[in-house]
Amino acid sequence: MSNTLLRIYPSDLKMPFELRKQNSGCIELVNKTDQRVAFKVKTTNPRKYSVRPASGIVLPRGSCGITVTMQAPKEIPPDYHCKDKFLVQSIVVEDGTTLKDIVPDMFSKAPGKIVEEFKLRVVYVPANPPSPVPEEAEEENESFDSDVDQAVERPSTPNADVSMIRKSEEEESRYGDENKKLQEELELLRKRVPSRAGFSAAFVLLVFLLSLLVGYLMLESKA
Repeated sequence: MSNTLLRIYPSDLKMPFELRKQNSGCIELVNKTDQRVAFKVKTTNPRKYSVRPASGIVLPRGSCGITVTMQAPKEIPPDYHCKDKFLVQSIVVEDGTTLKDIVPDMFSKAPGKIVEEFKLRVVYVPANPPSPVPEEAEEENESFDSDVDQAVERPSTPNADVSMIRKSEEEESRYGDENKKLQEELELLRKRVPSRAGFSAAFVLLVFLLSLLVGYLMLESKA
């Protein structure tokens, strides 16, 4: 098969297969020459297929589509294997040749006559293959609200509790400052009054302890 006249696509006839339903496949013929090319399509199982058009003329550098319809199958062959084949015959014809001029004898082989032949085998493919889910559909099915709520969910605190906590912190800070101030005054007093027989030192320590006790009692009463 030199295949110099017509380019035939695809190389295999992919036929959608579905039980008890007719389906069709397509063949495209492209004229590779600057001449008119006549063609004829044959099959090994003519009762099973109908071909439209089964013959015709492809204009120079033109193209022609062929539709092959398969009768509704009644059973599934083993491994979806099909033994059927198609044969596309082509020949250069003179200008002015019409569809009525195409006869079977035109494609018979004879000395000095070039008749090209291209064979195609039938390959079954699923009639309704599962389609991929569009990205938009996936996004619509996803719910982001629950995820966001879970991510930002925190225990809530009433306004009254917040105010009490802030007030307690402020009071604790203020009493801490007062205790620090008392300690500084006691330290200054200890330096100014000299210790005599241990009486002044004891007096200073006692005052310091009393100041701590007073501060502690004040904190307890506020709590």
